[in-house]
Amino acid sequence: MPSLHIPRSRRSLLALGAAATLVGGAVAYKKVTAARTHDPEADTNPAGDHSPGADEDERGWGPLAAPTLVRLDTADGADLALWDIGEGPTVVLPHCWGCTHAIWVPVARRLVESDHRVVLYDQRGHGASSRGTVQLTIGTLADDFAAVLAARQVDDAVLAGHSMGGMTIMALAAHRPEVLAERARAIVLVATAAADLGTGSLGPEWLAANFIASPAVSLALRSPAGNRFVRGVFGADPARAHMDLTRTLFADTTPQVRAGFLSSMTAMNLLEGIATIGIPTTVIVGSRDRLTSPARADQMVRAIPGARLVTLPGRGHMLPLEDADAVTGEILRAAKVGTRSERGERGERVAE
Repeated sequence: MPSLHIPRSRRSLLALGAAATLVGGAVAYKKVTAARTHDPEADTNPAGDHSPGADEDERGWGPLAAPTLVRLDTADGADLALWDIGEGPTVVLPHCWGCTHAIWVPVARRLVESDHRVVLYDQRGHGASSRGTVQLTIGTLADDFAAVLAARQVDDAVLAGHSMGGMTIMALAAHRPEVLAERARAIVLVATAAADLGTGSLGPEWLAANFIASPAVSLALRSPAGNRFVRGVFGADPARAHMDLTRTLFADTTPQVRAGFLSSMTAMNLLEGIATIGIPTTVIVGSRDRLTSPARADQMVRAIPGARLVTLPGRGHMLPLEDADAVTGEILRAAKVGTRSERGERGERVAE
């Protein structure tokens, strides 16, 4: 499996994150950690070799009963898996590329314990949801999301999306703005981007064809050293159980689905669409996110009227796992600010 030796300044965002981290393996891992030798936020445990016990419990529903699986058929024949749990104000949590709703479970559990209803689902081609027959585009994500919101009768909800899940919400603003206006009270965009993911010397089609679409990626992730292939998507001191979950889910996503959505994400530009968002919006980014960098968060905040930026120091791309408390806190805050009586406190920047 080839290693990448392209200078970091010339890599595209997704090439650095997906190719260098997932495919470059131990060589890329060593290059990244070596570059952080004098970083004031440097890891005390760069391999992420924490004891797995508590972390494994953290990934589950704890004392709560796991929600019941619900099925939703789309017009093109996809079978989407949904989960609906809790009572109270509604939060909907679309997940990231190459993973499943499981990434959101630590946050979802906290929300349910805070007397909120949570709707989760697996994006098409991920987890328990089938692929269907339509092209894997950003617009397809918006259509699926609209169908989920309608099927679960979601109204006046906080929509919080991680990575590709955030793009799903922004795609709703761009392609189905009437649905966003009807269904949402507030938005939380977690470690995501709206445009400019395909710029750089390594083109997205080449990346998809030669790396992400290769079965060798799944084999590498399932190897004994598999955690090192996902180490770069986390910030300082990641939990081993979180890396185990991330690499397993990515390996289990078919190469064709990984490549199809990657090509769509690198070609997307949702900036014009998100400029029409008229509800309170919070953008959360980790200071060490290499996939959707703080620069991409700044870009979204500039585009969305009144958007609020929250930066989590030392955190990487997998924020629902890395800092479930902080992400949950911002969603709860959005639920409150999203009510008409509480609106108006917008446009500030926060570093926690």
